[in-house]
Amino acid sequence: MLFKGLAPLEGILHRLSLVGDKPVFDLDDFPWTRKLEDNWLDIRRDLDRVLRCESVIPGYVELSEEARNLTDAASWKSFFFHAYGVEAPGARDLCPATAALLSGIPGMKSAFFSILKPGAHLPPHRGHWAGILRYHLGLKIPDEALCGLRVSDQILHWREGRGLIFDDTFEHEAWNRSEGDRVVLFVDFARPLPGPAARLNAFAIWLVSRSSVIQPGIARLKALETRLQAAWRQAAVDERSG
Repeated sequence: MLFKGLAPLEGILHRLSLVGDKPVFDLDDFPWTRKLEDNWLDIRRDLDRVLRCESVIPGYVELSEEARNLTDAASWKSFFFHAYGVEAPGARDLCPATAALLSGIPGMKSAFFSILKPGAHLPPHRGHWAGILRYHLGLKIPDEALCGLRVSDQILHWREGRGLIFDDTFEHEAWNRSEGDRVVLFVDFARPLPGPAARLNAFAIWLVSRSSVIQPGIARLKALETRLQAAWRQAAVDERSG
């Protein structure tokens, strides 16, 4: 019901958008992306540390009931830094470089390492709210030609150290037809808007964050935090002793 109620406002956001209304955006309109691309190897090193404990990284479907219509827990895994304003302290401690870079993203709402396993396919779907845009930074792309994303009628391919930004309210799908894990830094952030529209958008995002769609996942994320932190501590002990 919430999203149906907000739907009429989306047209306003599209018209007033300071970066235009289109499926895929030019990174030059988002200067903050340069810093992430310039420091992507630091993020990759954080990722490598996380992947040492991949067995305890939850499937995205463990945090989002809606995702069950897209895939299974084994095909799409997610290591969260932020989820609609809720920070995962263990992620900050384990990945300080990534956490610091994320803090410099204007309007950042959610961020995680998105791990798409070999052979995975996320079928066509769309997001809920046009006041959010999505950024992907390629971190581990085993084969650019075999790892792709369709947004509306545009086919995109991730590249290591390069980003892309799109509006997920356009129909999109993603696939990994390679034999290795495809990993991107996945960030949702507020669409750039003029003052009054930006305030309206901030309120709508606040409502979405407290909806029955989002809150159960945040509760699960908090519950997983103890398990994840224990695994990271044990991995650090094993690394020192090894």
